[in-house]
Amino acid sequence: MLKEALLYKKLSDKKVSCFLCAHYCLIGDGNFGVCQVRQNKDGILYTHAYGAVVAAHVDPIEKKPIFHMLPGSQSFSIATAGCNFHCGFCQNWQISQKKEAQKLGVGLDKMAPEEIVAAALDAGCKSISYTYTEPTIFFEYAFLTAKIAKEKGLYNIFVTNGYMTQPALEMITPYLDGANVDLKFFNDDSYKRVCGARLKPVLETISLMHKRGIWVEVTTLIIPGENDSPDELKGIASFLADVGREIPWHISRFHPDYKMTNHDATPLAILKEAYKIGHAAGLRYVYIGNAWEEEKTYCYNCGKGLLTRIGFDVTENNLKNGKCPECSVALDGVAL
Repeated sequence: MLKEALLYKKLSDKKVSCFLCAHYCLIGDGNFGVCQVRQNKDGILYTHAYGAVVAAHVDPIEKKPIFHMLPGSQSFSIATAGCNFHCGFCQNWQISQKKEAQKLGVGLDKMAPEEIVAAALDAGCKSISYTYTEPTIFFEYAFLTAKIAKEKGLYNIFVTNGYMTQPALEMITPYLDGANVDLKFFNDDSYKRVCGARLKPVLETISLMHKRGIWVEVTTLIIPGENDSPDELKGIASFLADVGREIPWHISRFHPDYKMTNHDATPLAILKEAYKIGHAAGLRYVYIGNAWEEEKTYCYNCGKGLLTRIGFDVTENNLKNGKCPECSVALDGVAL
C-alpha cells in the first residue's frame, strides 16, 4: 500500500529531500532512496512499506535482545522488507535487503496498525517490537502502530541500527519505551565500507535516546578481523559508560552469513575479553549472546545474582519489586 511519507521536503524540479534517516537522500522523480522503499512519484515521497508485513511473530523479549525491560514476557514482533544499511554480515538479509527479498519471492501480509495491536493483545504480549529489518524505514507504519499500542497499554520497542534523524526520534519519542541499538563498529571507515553509513549519527541516536528517557540497550556483533581489536572494544565500552553506566551492552557472537561466509565464528575467548573490557570501563551490565551459555544479571551494588537466562528463557528471577533481595538497590530498567 502506497502512503505519503513523513519527514521529507518538496524541492524544485519534482525532487524531494528525505530527512527520515541520516542518509538525507535527495531523490529525483521516479527514484527510490537508499532504503529502496521510499519513492518519489511526481514530486511526492511515498513509502511502499506501510502495512506490508514480511514477518510477524510472538517472541520472548530477551530475543531482541532486551534484558532490562519486562523480563520473561512476550513481545509481538513485526517487520516490513527493507533497510537503510547494506551490511555484508546481515543475518536477516532475506528480508532486510529489498532486492534480495524480491528475488526470493518473499510474501507480504497486509496488516493495519489496529490489527497488529489486536494480535499482540490476543497473544498476551506486553509489548510490540519493530524488529528483524529496520524500523526507521517503515516509520509511518511503526509510528501509527506505536501510538495505538500505547493507548492500549502496550510498550513499544525499536530494534534499530540507530541511523534515524533527530526529527524522527523526536516524533516517535512519546510512544517509544525502549530500544536496542546496534553499534556495529567504533570506526567511521568500517561503517562506510561495510554498512554504507557513518558512525556519528549512530552515536548521536544512542545519546539522544538516553537523554529523552527511552530505555536503551546496545548490541555489538563481534566479527573476527573486523571489530574485535581491544582498542575498538574499549572505545565502544567507554562511549557507552560516558552516556550511562546502566546501559546494558550485548556482545553478540558472529556466525558466517550472507556475504561474509568466509569469516570464522567469533572465538569465545574474544567474547570473554570484551566482557572484561565492558566491566573495566564501568558498565554495570555486560552480556555475551549467541553463544548459548548462561547469561546472568547481577546487582551492581552487592553482586547478587538477580536474573538467569539460558537462550531466550528466563530460568531464575530473584527480583523483589524490581529490587535486589539482598541490598534493596533497584535494578536499572523498565517494568521489572
